[in-house]
Amino acid sequence: MAERPRLPATTSDGECIFCAISTGRAPAAFVHEDNEFVGIVDLCPVTTGHLLVLPRAHHADLAELPPEAGGRMFTIAQKLAAALRRTDLRCEGINLFLADGTAAGQEIPHVHLHVIPRHAGDGFVLDADWRVRSREELAEVSAKVRAVL
Repeated sequence: MAERPRLPATTSDGECIFCAISTGRAPAAFVHEDNEFVGIVDLCPVTTGHLLVLPRAHHADLAELPPEAGGRMFTIAQKLAAALRRTDLRCEGINLFLADGTAAGQEIPHVHLHVIPRHAGDGFVLDADWRVRSREELAEVSAKVRAVL
């Protein structure tokens, strides 16, 4: 399987590539446009029909995105997922994927949500240590998160 190409995060003049796309200063194939968000076809798709939802306003990561905008981003993704299922593109399922931070795989520091059509044998996998954790470990993690909410 080919390695995913690393695309530049900025234009030749240093502008965030997603900001340039959202304002029409860089090319993209749009599937959704409104005052706050755009939906585009991913240039390096996991599968055919892979879309991105991104805010027009620059927010480097999920923490910077206002909560109401985050909700709206997922609502748009839900509509795009339903639209993908109505096309003739191969789509037996959908993954919504948001990489928040470099360690999570975020390549462009402008928050964006992937809408990925899936089908059997498409080759896309997320692998991890999926073993069952102890109740004590779960309680410890829960306490740490609750303490900072």
